[in-house]
Amino acid sequence: MGLTVLIVDDDMINRMLLKALLKKNPKVSTVIEAENGSDALEKTRSRSDINLILLDVMMPILNGIEFLKIFRADMANSHIPVIVLTTDDTRKTEVFDNGANDFLRKPILEKDLVRIIDQWT
Repeated sequence: MGLTVLIVDDDMINRMLLKALLKKNPKVSTVIEAENGSDALEKTRSRSDINLILLDVMMPILNGIEFLKIFRADMANSHIPVIVLTTDDTRKTEVFDNGANDFLRKPILEKDLVRIIDQWT
């Protein structure tokens, strides 16, 4: 059974690029997209098959940090790795303090994404 990955990013081009990289990975069978943290919370509540979340920090409505706080408050979500994707290295401590499992700098390289998937799934 393949992995289900949730991409959370308000930028459609970023989502398309990530989706293209994920589709090349034989471990990934399903890619779900969310445009902001609020949309992502809805998807995590309605689906029990999500194995990994790739999360942008800077988003409207509900940003990545706010998403992490709410998502991690529910212990049922503790087993799902959340990888934060951002251009802003200064947020690293903040994302780890709020429950992120790992951190990737944008632009995301395929080799880094493969490493993350292998490491966290």
